[in-house]
Amino acid sequence: MSVTGLPAGQWVAFHVHQTGVCDHNTAHDSAGGHFNPTNAEHGYLAANGPHAGDMPNQHVGSDGKLETQVFNTMVTLDGGDNAIRGKALMIHGGKDDYKTQPTGDAGNRQACAVIE
Repeated sequence: MSVTGLPAGQWVAFHVHQTGVCDHNTAHDSAGGHFNPTNAEHGYLAANGPHAGDMPNQHVGSDGKLETQVFNTMVTLDGGDNAIRGKALMIHGGKDDYKTQPTGDAGNRQACAVIE
């Protein structure tokens, strides 16, 4: 994945959200909450977490560009309750603290894309 125009030199949260609608006019609220088919708690540090859509924070380069590859064993592309095709990938403006419910105190939604 490669995204430009992000807050330079910062850690940002990266999640799968439940709805594949990325409407910039609603600050990407159209994408709904985190993808969480098992009703788990948010975050790697939560006793009953994480959500299937929780993924590690990513570091944005000094040029505002994020290039990354993430492996998430809690989801599949197609088939079953954990399928994410048609859901949204979301980059937030701050880092995820991996414990605050339900979003990790990750800040506003900076970038959104539908998973195809």
